Amino acid sequence: MKEKYGEDIVPAMMEEFSYKNVMQVPTLKKIVVNVGLGEALQNSKFLDNAASDIAIITGQKPIITRAKKSIAVYKLREGNQIGIKVTLRGKRMWDFFDRLVSVALPRRRDFRGVSPNSFDGRGNYTIGFREQLVWPEIDYDKIDKVRGMEVSIVTSALNDEEGRRLLALLGMPFEVM
Repeated sequence: MKEKYGEDIVPAMMEEFSYKNVMQVPTLKKIVVNVGLGEALQNSKFLDNAASDIAIITGQKPIITRAKKSIAVYKLREGNQIGIKVTLRGKRMWDFFDRLVSVALPRRRDFRGVSPNSFDGRGNYTIGFREQLVWPEIDYDKIDKVRGMEVSIVTSALNDEEGRRLLALLGMPFEVM
């Protein structure tokens, strides 16, 4: 995927957006995989199981995220463990992106493409998954609970148009509106 970026995508982006320098061409900076686990307040075993699933999917050990504020309605105290996340960079990031585009997204139920409107205004894109079963590494018989996750793709693009074009050239299957 990285070779495809250097050989095909950089020249295409330079021509399309008339960049003067190769360093102006947007690239992927990092991919963050995040799982929120509110049920971890009652049973910390949920946190361990989710961490092992995410470690299998990403190939990297996740870190535990903690609550920043106390919220009485949810019985949440500051410092409680409420989720896990993994930040991927370099070779792992490119490998994960390749598996995301070519394997995981097409395995989603009723898949017609991802929404082209999930950009944040600065060229970064976020996808939500309802279940971890779309990843072929996850064995259905060994999971304890179906969990959702959020995958944020951070680019060096200056706006959504550049980010959308970069991801489209990398193979992200955007739905046609």
